[in-house]
Amino acid sequence: MSAPDVIPLFPLGTVLFPGGLLPLKVFEQRYVDMTKACLRDNTPFGVCLIREGHEVGQPAAPHAIGCLAHIAQWDVPHPNLFAVLARGSTRFRVLDTTVAGNGLITARIETLPEPVQADSMDRACQEVLRLAIERAGVESVPGPVQLDDPVWVSYRLAEILPISSPDKQALLEITDTTTRLARLRALLAAHGIIENINKNK
Repeated sequence: MSAPDVIPLFPLGTVLFPGGLLPLKVFEQRYVDMTKACLRDNTPFGVCLIREGHEVGQPAAPHAIGCLAHIAQWDVPHPNLFAVLARGSTRFRVLDTTVAGNGLITARIETLPEPVQADSMDRACQEVLRLAIERAGVESVPGPVQLDDPVWVSYRLAEILPISSPDKQALLEITDTTTRLARLRALLAAHGIIENINKNK
């Protein structure tokens, strides 16, 4: 793991996974200033799921595990409104936080290790994701498509499954890919998705 660093946090009601894409409309002044600073310095911000509070207004309490976000595209359709597309990179753990006068949270973090690669692919997870991409189109997932990569499959499947944000957060926090795939398979079974696929074969 690299040494702790200090980054601005953007607590949200959604979970960002490594390699994922996150469209944002940034209009609160604290986050407009954050976006300008990230663009100026070519630095990331941190996305964390909100544990307590709301996206707008008083600073929300974030979960301790989040994902670094790098701005991939941006536009300013109106003054003080940024349309941003961010890409997730590395998971991190929040060590401590500071709240500025404008409500922006900065955090001292440590980046987490890359996921432990799975010994083998979970074929049910792979097939569900393949069918989802086939039906929604390749543009529905951040490319390039890597259906033979267990880490990529696990993150993309976690993104698209209709599960709760706490479930997605739990999947983000799992470091071992085999364990994440097993958890995804259990969620697929619980939602009857594997059974439906088997019926349609």
